[in-house]
Amino acid sequence: MAAPAALQRSVVSPAGRHTASLIFLHGSGDTGQGARGWIKQILNQDMAFQHIKVIYPTAPARPYTPMKGAFSNVWFDRYKISNDCPEHIESIDSMCRGLTDLINDEVKNGIAKNRILIGGFSMGGGMAMHLAYRFHQDLAGVFALSSFLNKDSAVYQALKRNESALPELFQCHGTADELVLYSWGEETNKMLKSLGVSASLHTFPNLNHELSRTEIEKLKSWIVKKLPVEASETNQ
Repeated sequence: MAAPAALQRSVVSPAGRHTASLIFLHGSGDTGQGARGWIKQILNQDMAFQHIKVIYPTAPARPYTPMKGAFSNVWFDRYKISNDCPEHIESIDSMCRGLTDLINDEVKNGIAKNRILIGGFSMGGGMAMHLAYRFHQDLAGVFALSSFLNKDSAVYQALKRNESALPELFQCHGTADELVLYSWGEETNKMLKSLGVSASLHTFPNLNHELSRTEIEKLKSWIVKKLPVEASETNQ
């Protein structure tokens, strides 16, 4: 099979020496540039760090079944937007290969896997959970904002057979979400915890399928906790 084309990406460079990387996966129908712009609008500035490079890749356009097969920038296909149906595993696994190339690019730049975080909004968070918990269990952590996994997810199947240490999960979800129900996010959190993942779920009352400033500030604090400035940097 031909190697997937390199994903387009929008990058926020660190202000100082690059010693860690963060990959943020957008929601369905968006782009890396769009996700970066949305966060910038909420914070009134880029989500930026002294030592962490922030990468916003764009999913390639593909036919998307919930939109009657119309082309959309999605990480994978879904049979429907529901947690009670099979996963479209072929498209998920294909994209895991493309995103693995992105992780490998960072490793080639001298960033260790345990200094890389991956996560995203909605479908992006679902994609990140597949990527980390099935293929890259040595990453620093995973975040999932307004996201879920299907009831019989391949992630759960993989973790049932797993013996090794797993990346921590930081999850956020609004109680007023009408697209990805809060209960779907809660169920995902409980399932992953039962399978050995250290997982937190931050609840945002009255928040719909969107991001909030409080949520991003909380996420930023968690990012810096998981990817601290290295001791050698503080002495320079």
